[in-house]
Amino acid sequence: MKRLFALLFLILGCFAYADILVGQAAPAFALSDQHGATRTSDEFRGKWLVLYFYPKADTPGCTEEACSFRDDIVLLRALGAEVVGVSTDDVAAIRAFGDKHTLPFTLLADPEGRTAEKYGALTNLGLMKFAKRHTFLIDPNGRIVKRYTDVDTKAYAKTLLADLRQLSKK
Repeated sequence: MKRLFALLFLILGCFAYADILVGQAAPAFALSDQHGATRTSDEFRGKWLVLYFYPKADTPGCTEEACSFRDDIVLLRALGAEVVGVSTDDVAAIRAFGDKHTLPFTLLADPEGRTAEKYGALTNLGLMKFAKRHTFLIDPNGRIVKRYTDVDTKAYAKTLLADLRQLSKK
């Protein structure tokens, strides 16, 4: 019976996420980027931020998603947005991923999963932790304006571009 409750707890933990709501201030972070430098959420104030969490560097879905952002980075930046990817991989893994796919944006290592957890984007299976494929569109004032949990990895950047264009008109 204890095993059944433990299994149920683990399964429910995979689907539960923090109370991150549209309109609230985005949780702060300070993480190492793919070059080993510490990057903080404060660096991105004053511009739109596409903060996306991905499960594992260089897997098919994560590669499609990252390359979608790469291919539309000029358009995203023209709308005043920066893209930042976060995974529970270590710095070496995200550096190799970024180099292999020529990703022109910041990747952050969150090996303990603390930032992913703050954003409700962490799957914690005890011995194994990984980020869920969640994205947050954060306005220049540091407020969450959209949360995406259902992602088409191939055309994802197009969805964000459309939303940014709409929000920029307001």
